[in-house]
Amino acid sequence: MKQQTIKDVQNKILEIMKFIDKLCRENGIVYFIMGGTALGAVRHGGFIPWDDDLDIFMTPDNYKKFKEVFKKLNSDKFVLQEWEIVDHYLEYAKVRMNGTTFIERVYKDRKDMHHGIYVDIMILHKCPNNRLIQRAIYYASKYVTLIALSQRNWTPKNTAQKLALKLLKLLPNKFISKQCYRLIYKYDDIKSNYSYCYFITKANFKQGVLNRTMFEKPVDIQFENIKLLGPNDIKQYLTLRYGDYMKLPSKEEQNAAVHAEIYDTKVGYEYYIKNI
Repeated sequence: MKQQTIKDVQNKILEIMKFIDKLCRENGIVYFIMGGTALGAVRHGGFIPWDDDLDIFMTPDNYKKFKEVFKKLNSDKFVLQEWEIVDHYLEYAKVRMNGTTFIERVYKDRKDMHHGIYVDIMILHKCPNNRLIQRAIYYASKYVTLIALSQRNWTPKNTAQKLALKLLKLLPNKFISKQCYRLIYKYDDIKSNYSYCYFITKANFKQGVLNRTMFEKPVDIQFENIKLLGPNDIKQYLTLRYGDYMKLPSKEEQNAAVHAEIYDTKVGYEYYIKNI
């Protein structure tokens, strides 16, 4: 069998994204390409060559509608996988493809979960134009991010992170996480004087507060051989998130962007989970 490459994985990811895009456009659901996907669209015309994932934003209302439509579809090809720390509050979701394999190092001991190739759906929240409240949401987001990482066999990279993980064991994390998520979701219904925010990434505070004008109306942006929906001012978004976004990262940073330890576009993950 021909050896598979990251390009083969990207082609499968694109197939999943075509499905998502069609479902969204047919049902009036808004999404936005984000992060490295938006960066790749502008800098490379599609995938960043060394990247093996695709990320989109949805607001809570749009995600709720997407979930309802997806459930009614009852697809035998795709699975919607949700990640929650506490009940009723979504961290993020993945649309995974059956009959494929994408096993990440941190999850390879999880035999009870789907490990197919996927597209990430991140939740884009509203926050008031009040720096104190935004800061509170920022720290709440970082807290639940750390909790999530601690549940996924994440390896701390420095002494401060190791200490933070030790301190977590002393706290009532389920209770605190619930209060954090209440704060994160609290302002999603406000109609004026707000920005969007997304802090559940490596983004710092300034990078995570997003002017609402960027997302007033999605626009078609070329991505490989299709058009996907993106922020109407994608260059403003990329400048805020990455600074000089046209500058290529180092080889070390490129290697760090690879998520999969085992991937296969033709064989289902069940085979690998059984034989790891």
